[in-house]
Amino acid sequence: MAAVCAVVVLVTTLRHRRVGDDDDPSETPDVIEYMTMMIGVVYAIVLGLAIAGVWEARNAAEDHVRAEAQALHEVSERVRVYPADVRDRIRADVDAYVGHVTTTEWPSMADRGELTDEGARLLDRVRHAVTDYEPADEFEAQAYQPLMDQVMAADQARGARADSTEATMPAVVWFGLITGGLVTLGMIFALQIRRTARELILAGLFSALIAFLLFLIWDFDAPYSRGVATSAEPFLELFPHLDR
Repeated sequence: MAAVCAVVVLVTTLRHRRVGDDDDPSETPDVIEYMTMMIGVVYAIVLGLAIAGVWEARNAAEDHVRAEAQALHEVSERVRVYPADVRDRIRADVDAYVGHVTTTEWPSMADRGELTDEGARLLDRVRHAVTDYEPADEFEAQAYQPLMDQVMAADQARGARADSTEATMPAVVWFGLITGGLVTLGMIFALQIRRTARELILAGLFSALIAFLLFLIWDFDAPYSRGVATSAEPFLELFPHLDR
């Protein structure tokens, strides 16, 4: 933002020194002012849509994490009706998977944008531990299918989390956003603004706003990395014993 402000102020100052004394900014054609207004409105709409898109994708990523953590928590709680050895084994497998996600897989998503094979293997172990057990009575049989549903929900949430690691905005959209920003800022000079403090401040603030909004889109474009990233907090809240 500071760099964009400095460039705009510097270019405006240098341009003002090169124009002659007879230059009159009030002679700017009306069509240029109209085009500047329309370009600003259209670009503002595009920026708004882009921000809404990346914000929605970020919220969806948070929902995927919360759904996966909740499903695994339900598995860990619902196995209480099983025998102690089966219950402890399933809970240990769930804890191993959650521990791997929070300590190893999360940095992998942030750095490389991909999930780990070990995480998939640990989730398969949870699934096999649940499916391989044969209920001994009717009470355990009633808990079997809900457990399978929760394991399936965790697997689906993991798949959705994998899809959310990639950037939301295509390259062609970024080309349009950056080009539109340059055109919008370029129209400032087409209006022949003078080197008064008021006009320089307004030009600088306007350019800083565009730079900030583009940075905001870039930051939200990767839900699991960069500045305002989706964290693994839902896992740690539902499995607090793993955060010790």
